[in-house]
Amino acid sequence: MALSRIVALLQRHLYLYKRSLARLMEIFYWPLLDLLVWGYVTVYLAQMPGALPFVAAFLLGAMILWDILYRSQQGISISLLEEIWSRNLLNLFVSPLRPGEFLAAMMALSIFKLSTAAAVTVTLAWLIYSFDFFMMGLYLVPFVVNLVVLGWAIGIVTAALILRYGQKAEVLAWGLTFLFQPVSAVFYPVSVLPGWLQEIARYIPAAHVFEGMREVIAHGRVAEEHLLWAFALNGAYVAGSLIYFYHVFRSVRERGLLLRVGE
Repeated sequence: MALSRIVALLQRHLYLYKRSLARLMEIFYWPLLDLLVWGYVTVYLAQMPGALPFVAAFLLGAMILWDILYRSQQGISISLLEEIWSRNLLNLFVSPLRPGEFLAAMMALSIFKLSTAAAVTVTLAWLIYSFDFFMMGLYLVPFVVNLVVLGWAIGIVTAALILRYGQKAEVLAWGLTFLFQPVSAVFYPVSVLPGWLQEIARYIPAAHVFEGMREVIAHGRVAEEHLLWAFALNGAYVAGSLIYFYHVFRSVRERGLLLRVGE
């Protein structure tokens, strides 16, 4: 892979954000709205008699971490849609740009988007609710890394489905991640799920991250099993998503479907 082509494609998308107020607002609008809604819900719950301990930290921490996963996924899938909507996808892939370089640029773009949104959200959570997101200490690093990697895996699969099925699959760019949310135990422990859903949750990396987050907030530590499971599952998810993407891309190119993507 050529670093120059990766940087060039990344710059192409960053220039769009530099010149578009609507795109910049998209980065901040939904995280800010979620922060205000969930933040005041936690304030209300914390004031109720017999409120659960750490309820504010559980919900606000989960909301910020979930947004990191969502942004990392959208950095790939929405960026592909940008190329489709601007009728630029075919231009990209008749150039020397390789699929791996395209994905690498989109991953870098997702880091820019989630870092920007997270910085604003974390700051506002501290200013409005006195919530210190960094109370989890060094555990934040494996938590964030696992969520970003899972988001990339979902984004790569979404991109492959859009390439294969065109406009019929575009809605997945916004909805596929939420398919994982009920079994990711974002706002509640895995133990409240029915037994068969608990078995599914064991194989979702995000579930181990959010269970670990609650353990750190409540007890100051996390079971190593959660981190090991999350890293191992993410390795399998990313490998599978890349294999699927390359298979779909090769099939789409050989059958000439790139010409019809977005039509």
